[in-house]
Amino acid sequence: MNPSLIRPSAPIAAPPLGAMPVLKLLRRLRHGTLQLALPDGRFECCGSADEPSASVRVHQWNALVRPLRHGDIGLAEGYIAGEWDSDALTPLLRLLLRNRQAIEPLVYGSWWGGLLHRLRHALNRNTRRGSARNIHAHYDLGNEFYALWLDETMSYSSAWFDGDFSQPLAQAQAAKAGRALREAGVTPSSRLLEVGCGWGGLAEVAASEFGAQVVGVTLSAEQLAWAQQRVLERGSADRSDLQLLDYRDLPARYASQPFDAIVSIEMFEAVGQAYWEDYFCMLRQCLKPGGRACIQSITIREDLFERYLRSTDFIQQYIFPGGLLPSVGRFEALARRVGFVVERRLHFGADYAETLRRWREAFDQQEPSVRALGFDERFMRTWRFYLSCCEAAFAESNTDVVQFTLRRD
Repeated sequence: MNPSLIRPSAPIAAPPLGAMPVLKLLRRLRHGTLQLALPDGRFECCGSADEPSASVRVHQWNALVRPLRHGDIGLAEGYIAGEWDSDALTPLLRLLLRNRQAIEPLVYGSWWGGLLHRLRHALNRNTRRGSARNIHAHYDLGNEFYALWLDETMSYSSAWFDGDFSQPLAQAQAAKAGRALREAGVTPSSRLLEVGCGWGGLAEVAASEFGAQVVGVTLSAEQLAWAQQRVLERGSADRSDLQLLDYRDLPARYASQPFDAIVSIEMFEAVGQAYWEDYFCMLRQCLKPGGRACIQSITIREDLFERYLRSTDFIQQYIFPGGLLPSVGRFEALARRVGFVVERRLHFGADYAETLRRWREAFDQQEPSVRALGFDERFMRTWRFYLSCCEAAFAESNTDVVQFTLRRD
């Protein structure tokens, strides 16, 4: 046979040198199956035959080069730029997390590749001015945007399904709020402080269902306006004092009249390690002796904490500037040092994975309405990656969510 008849009409471009180490790492996958459609027309199947399985269409070789330099930030940036796609984003990210030991260089990137990102993260410290800026960057995207895909309670934190994943999301959100209030010992005679009151969902439940007098603080002007209107419309404004205030200003205002109970739902992640002790001291100063606080926080797996602390990731760079997750051990050690007894903790990471799945599906369904608000393709891809990334992390137990019940000793 004439060899010219079996040769391609044009030479197939070889992958750049930077892509080859990534392909070698992916061939080490031990859990799950990854199918790659490469820019040169070739297909690669990596891993074993078990679940999870995912496929990726690599449009540009740069999509493989980025993670080796910048870790998960590079992986996300390639997706945001449209250099690669997957029809099953969450299973793909679960597969990568399940194989994180085999592909560790793709998780963290190179030291030099991450230098600029680490410097940027360091500049996002949660000083008083920095905290206001960081909160504004995420929570002031517009109440209309969040209302499109959150449930009717406007709760932007994990719901608690208590083993029944068939129930409506709003019902599980109400269960989460109710449990936190009960753990804090809230009664009709209680004065309650909520640190990070968001759109006012928990404050409304505390005032209308528990009969408490509530003081709530937030740094988001958009959220505050919604929350104040909410308690006004639902008849609990006389028992709700919601303010635009930094948590560091609470002791000066309330230490002389401390609260019976404190609740804080997923605000601790925005404090920053440099200010963790300030946060716990604030709790102690604002809580009566013997009073209880229920603090809900996302946590990172204990063995991942030190490496996480020394680096930075996609969430910190693109979603929550200045954020930092504690480990359970670090959180509890600091709480005890400041003068709290850790009475109980409830782990419900699987509930957060389910919450995120529902948010992601609602976000996708509302895509035309989100775009109508003026958000572009880059924004859509950033948020789709963010929701899938978080869902995968909770599903694979890299992260967890915990309600800590603390008593002032």
